[in-house]
Amino acid sequence: MKVTEFEHPSHPHILMLSCGEPYKCDGCKELGFGSCYHCQDCNYHLHEECAMASESAYHPFFKRCRFIFRDETYGRICDACGKDVMGVSYKCLHDEAHDLHPCCLKLQRTIYGDGGIKLKLSDKVLSKCLKCKSKEISKGLKGWSYVSSCGEFCYHVACVKDLVMEKWRSGYFDGNVDLKNNLALTQIGTSSTSTCPCNEVIERRGGWFGSKAKKFSKIARMVLKLVISAIFGDPTAGLAIVVEALNS
Repeated sequence: MKVTEFEHPSHPHILMLSCGEPYKCDGCKELGFGSCYHCQDCNYHLHEECAMASESAYHPFFKRCRFIFRDETYGRICDACGKDVMGVSYKCLHDEAHDLHPCCLKLQRTIYGDGGIKLKLSDKVLSKCLKCKSKEISKGLKGWSYVSSCGEFCYHVACVKDLVMEKWRSGYFDGNVDLKNNLALTQIGTSSTSTCPCNEVIERRGGWFGSKAKKFSKIARMVLKLVISAIFGDPTAGLAIVVEALNS
């Protein structure tokens, strides 16, 4: 059972678990959606991952690293998304230390979508990201990606963060959004499959036209919805607007 209210050392007031408008986390300084801990007396928010952080943690992508939770920036970047570390983060103790945002550390390793779509989080991807058309998020930094089991559909965590942040800054989420009645993102399923249906509907990219291109676009849209939900948490209507606008 989740803790619904508690005192956090970073803030003098009681923090309550709630779900509402998009926010900027006062812990890691990253954008947040869905449930969070917030102060009813002032505009203070914490991701659940930042509020309930462990003193230390491990990640399978860094088998020799023990990550320590701390509030240090010093010009560091997150190895998962390539974004600047501006607040709390996890940092390993090696000479060439790795850094991870709390939310990046907790990213789902595998997610499932309708029709048997299966996506895995990977730090070594051969496919190009469908958004930036590159294998790297910057020179010398691959970052992490979600990639389908067939390898056709790949999105950098960094690119999806950029995509949503851009729309947040341009006011996409400022309207009166009905979060209760608008489940706009695809639900993440619980059934798994060993083969990805992409193989059945996608042919080689040369000579695409008509229904083949539409099928690819439909699956790419579904994958993007799943990745956004995995990165930012609970589905919201505002995120759905972004997805549809970007894929229209």
